[in-house]
Amino acid sequence: MNVRRPLLLALAAAALLVGVFAAYSTLRPGAAPAKFEALDITGVDWGKGFELTDFNGRPRTLADFRGKLVLLFFGFTHCTDICPTTMAKLGQVMRRLGADAGSVHGLFVTVDPKRDTPQVLAQYVPAFYPAFLGLYGTEQQTASAAKEFKVYFQAQKPGESGFYTVDHSGPVFALDRRGRPRLLIRPEINAESMARDLRILLKEPVG
Repeated sequence: MNVRRPLLLALAAAALLVGVFAAYSTLRPGAAPAKFEALDITGVDWGKGFELTDFNGRPRTLADFRGKLVLLFFGFTHCTDICPTTMAKLGQVMRRLGADAGSVHGLFVTVDPKRDTPQVLAQYVPAFYPAFLGLYGTEQQTASAAKEFKVYFQAQKPGESGFYTVDHSGPVFALDRRGRPRLLIRPEINAESMARDLRILLKEPVG
């Protein structure tokens, strides 16, 4: 199997997603000048929630995190490129935020629940930042959550060894303290710029 194919497909899907939202942000009536480094998706009618379980066995919905910013990323632990790179960057962002990090939740939603058991997620996710939380669901719950956030994923056919990879798009979504999708964070945005954007969101009133 060409190991570059999943990465190329994921990057292509992410580029398409970013392009669509960039056009939306630029062309929507009354669009204000950009104040964020990330793509402003304020006002979209999707990304309203999920029903998943954290690696401690606790059922979770988006409402559980109301009052704090949420950084949401869909990936899988056997990923060798975009997932660890993104998670490492999110860890850098949290450290740059300093005391403000306590007002931010980092959530990793697995698109490979067959292999990403609670035990696997509990080891993998906090390795990037201790407070990060891993979420999983049934195949139906996973598909529903991904669809709600317009995330593409598809498991590939296993090789002779039984190993398989999962093609997926790789945006990070920032949701404000009212639980609304606000930013689509592109891979090329660095940790410093991400931290700056989050501080802007943190200054907004919750009510």
